[in-house]
Amino acid sequence: MKSLLVRFFLFSLVIAACSIAVTAWLASQATTGAIRQEQGEALETDAAIVDELVNYAATHKNWADAKAEVDELARKYDRRIALADRNGRKLVDTGTESAPQLPVTPRAVVDPLNVNGKIDPRAVGPFKLTDDEYRTLHAYSAQLTECNSFITIVDAPNGRPRLSNDQPGNLSKWEDCKVGDRLYTLTATETAAYEELQTLFTKCIAVREGDPSIMDKPPSRVTFDWEVMAVRDSPPDVVGCMDTARREQLKPYVAEPAQLFLTPTTGDEPQTIDLSTTGTTRITLVALGILAIAGFASWVTATQLVRPIRALTAATKRTAEGDRTARVDGGAGEIGELAKSFNAMSEKLAETERQRQAMVSDVAHELRTPLGNITGWLEATQDGLAEPDPHLIGMLLEESLLLQRLVDDLHDLAQADAGTLRLHPEPIALDDVVDQVVNAQQNREILLRAETTPVHISADPVRLRQALGNLVANAVRYTPPGGEVVVKLFQADDRAVIEVADTGTGIAPEDLPHVFDRFWRADKSRSRRTGGSGLGLAITRHLVEAHGGSVSVRSTLGQGSTFRISLPAGDPADPC
Repeated sequence: MKSLLVRFFLFSLVIAACSIAVTAWLASQATTGAIRQEQGEALETDAAIVDELVNYAATHKNWADAKAEVDELARKYDRRIALADRNGRKLVDTGTESAPQLPVTPRAVVDPLNVNGKIDPRAVGPFKLTDDEYRTLHAYSAQLTECNSFITIVDAPNGRPRLSNDQPGNLSKWEDCKVGDRLYTLTATETAAYEELQTLFTKCIAVREGDPSIMDKPPSRVTFDWEVMAVRDSPPDVVGCMDTARREQLKPYVAEPAQLFLTPTTGDEPQTIDLSTTGTTRITLVALGILAIAGFASWVTATQLVRPIRALTAATKRTAEGDRTARVDGGAGEIGELAKSFNAMSEKLAETERQRQAMVSDVAHELRTPLGNITGWLEATQDGLAEPDPHLIGMLLEESLLLQRLVDDLHDLAQADAGTLRLHPEPIALDDVVDQVVNAQQNREILLRAETTPVHISADPVRLRQALGNLVANAVRYTPPGGEVVVKLFQADDRAVIEVADTGTGIAPEDLPHVFDRFWRADKSRSRRTGGSGLGLAITRHLVEAHGGSVSVRSTLGQGSTFRISLPAGDPADPC
């Protein structure tokens, strides 16, 4: 999570996931709401069409004259309406000749005698009042409402006025109105219809009880409600017979059952759901919320990213102006790695600057002593204070050779730094090179010896003697009288190894990393007896590395040191 790449990747995934989730949710909600609304409107429209068709069937004996009214319904509800009998024969169809074929399954069955298992109350049949009866009863109802203003009168389906069911408390006030009883007296039409219904009901009871003699008995009085809906306070078999009798009585007065087919209007495509008006405000608010959250998160992430970059920029400017103490804290991740690299670079620059200053000081010191000696003795000779005898000339020559070696060492290091240090490799016997160096460095005060095995490599013999000579001279210099220096040569796998071991003073652990640094010497006093220019080991490292090898050291303080040169036994890479 500390990686900048991972943070940006996860942040992008979170934003994308949130956007997708919210978009999907909004689309689902909007689509679901629109579909529900569309389905609700369609169901409401279908229910209204079915209700009006049931009303027509309940008040007409057939569908012969239904075309005009069905066409009006089709225009009103923008539907194609088709009615067919039980055999599939079309009774009414508002579609044109080019209209597609009707579906196999009808939307509903229009049957006023079976609406959800019940008889539609608008199917009154023989109970429908004549015009004279209608006028007479409504005259009575007008007188009743004039007598008692608290009474509300409504019309039953057959046209009879009756007391509204929501005001039962007003029945007790009929005693003061003499027209109340006349209002509820059966008309001749209703009497005949009830007698017919009574006969059909008694016949059904006789059949159910298996006693035909019931038909010969005087009919039992059955109380019906004014809408002829059911038998009051009767057992189930009586209610069943009443329903059967009513259907049989009403059947000649209603249209036959018809299958109803509802489809879109011919030539019109199905209506599509318009999402442009569904939840527009909600979609806008949620989108603005997502933008605000994404903007805030982006701002926070960008701020976290820019802060360490700005710190790096400021530190870089300070470093460019010469301030080597500039450091930054970049935290973790890629920016943190960049900050660490900058700090390491700054520390390296500071160390390089310190080394440069120390090198200038050391070079000045190393040159000042022999030059001072030469100048002093020459001035003394010029002033006649010293005679130019062989001893003086020899001393001046020694100082001059010291200067020459120092200049040569500096020249070698400059070539190594510039990459222009040239080697002239040739096949050599490495054991001969070791013997030559050991013989040249013999000292009466210490034991210097070589332990070699024949090893042949391709190398520059002059540069190799120079590198090994620096190590042997350094070992002899730091080995006290009576000590021993051993130079070993052997081959390990594909490497030629030279080890220079002494029994000298050794090197402190904290000084080991600086052994091959320029102008570094264990003896800080720069004594001529214990130290040279401080460039020998640095030159040795460059010469060995130019041959494709490596040089290392291990030492124990007070016991001695061992320097190890490892060279490739095959042909070295072209040093040019």
